[in-house]
Amino acid sequence: MSAPPQNATLDDQPLGLTIHSLPDPKTQAAASVGQTRGARIKLFLLFLVCAAPVIASYFTYYVIRPDGRRSYGELIDPQRTIPQDLMGVNLTGQTHSLMDLKHQWLLVTVADSACDALCQKHLYLSRQLRESLAKDKDRVDWVWLHTGSANVSADLLPALATAQVWKVDARQLTAWLQPAAGQSLTDHLYVVDPMGNWMMRFPVNVDPSKARKDLERLMRASNSWDQAGRP
Repeated sequence: MSAPPQNATLDDQPLGLTIHSLPDPKTQAAASVGQTRGARIKLFLLFLVCAAPVIASYFTYYVIRPDGRRSYGELIDPQRTIPQDLMGVNLTGQTHSLMDLKHQWLLVTVADSACDALCQKHLYLSRQLRESLAKDKDRVDWVWLHTGSANVSADLLPALATAQVWKVDARQLTAWLQPAAGQSLTDHLYVVDPMGNWMMRFPVNVDPSKARKDLERLMRASNSWDQAGRP
């Protein structure tokens, strides 16, 4: 066969085929695992960045406690989140999950709908404690979870204008809140954080000044991540 002419173009040349090796399945699998692991690490780091203010405030309050004093209220460990199926009826007759109370600090009173002298004392104290927080009071709701079959007395309604008042089933409520040993559920005031976790229980015959200091410390510790109101 004679050689191609000197002036032949590339189009005149015979085709040359190059065969490339196929990718190694093991190499591809390893690369895929590496990408997945990297994505998970990035997602975890993003979560830490978002959660850092909350973690820092809780670490400060529960562990460091710069003032060097123990809290007056009893810290609940582990914290107990509002049960998903715990329902309540508000003063307008609407039924809602108590999860709707999240995104605010809650100062909770539990008492029968008849509201005896201790109940009225706790309601008054809750309102005063909230008011004493001044600029931070809008970050706290005072809540009366009332039990029993009776309706709330009309005489109490004017004083409850700024309260969250919900009728709940007493048996269901005990799946969430609990009194100290030897006490009843109505003997305490309870503190719930904005994530819906019951995290503190004030002693029987609560000292208002000591309770206020606890609430003030909680407001300071959560100031970087907690905002007033619900979304």
